[in-house]
Amino acid sequence: MTKSKLEGLYQPQYEHDACGVGMVVNIHGGKSHELVDQALRVLENMEHRGAETRDKTGDGAGIMLQIPHEFILLQGIPVPEKGKYGTGLVFLPKEEKEQQEILSVMIEEIEREGLQLMHLRTVPTCPEVLGEAARRVEPSIKQIFVTGSTEEQAPTLDRILYKVRKRIENRIDNKDFYICSLSSKNLIYKGMLTSGQLRRYFPDLSSPYFTSGLALVHSRFSTNTFPTWSLAQPFRLLAHNGEINTIRGNRGWMKARESVLA
Repeated sequence: MTKSKLEGLYQPQYEHDACGVGMVVNIHGGKSHELVDQALRVLENMEHRGAETRDKTGDGAGIMLQIPHEFILLQGIPVPEKGKYGTGLVFLPKEEKEQQEILSVMIEEIEREGLQLMHLRTVPTCPEVLGEAARRVEPSIKQIFVTGSTEEQAPTLDRILYKVRKRIENRIDNKDFYICSLSSKNLIYKGMLTSGQLRRYFPDLSSPYFTSGLALVHSRFSTNTFPTWSLAQPFRLLAHNGEINTIRGNRGWMKARESVLA
């Protein structure tokens, strides 16, 4: 038997997705938990757009919201006023030593910009709702809070946080590590879940004090890709249904037009 037959017909360069996406927005800018609940119902009604295995492991589901400032304060976390701190969920390996090594790198890069890792919150989860395959690779999920920005830094805080995140990612090579988002405006909850599991897995999303004026939801259907926690969407600033994620195709189109663009 040849090597190609042993490996099968799977070709990673041809990976693509076909997913479901939805958004709920208060056009007047008002924030409420009702809007969060409506967005979660949109997601739950897109169950046909996501995929799952026989053991109820989902290809991925998630939601992007505005940072729920009041909810954070009610957790006893003394963050500064809105827009003057960054926060985001981080997937970490379960092993304590690996976690500490990653956190030391994160602290170093955060402090390099004159900021500080003010708080590390363990995000409440309900692993019992996961499918068996998702539970086997479930990460430890923490929420980080980055503070210490000056008045001069405030207008460009998201740009600074972007640089911090990229530097951290460039230094850490661990398949169980992923920064879901790091922003002064938005927050992402996601995972290797079905559309109906997201609300039940993250109790935060059911709190009446968890409010937002915008919510972007996504249910993943990975036709040729293997699901992972990090590949669940939204992706920090967007969610898509598979039309724009073919880097190989985009490069091919640009190469074909080089003579015209020159």
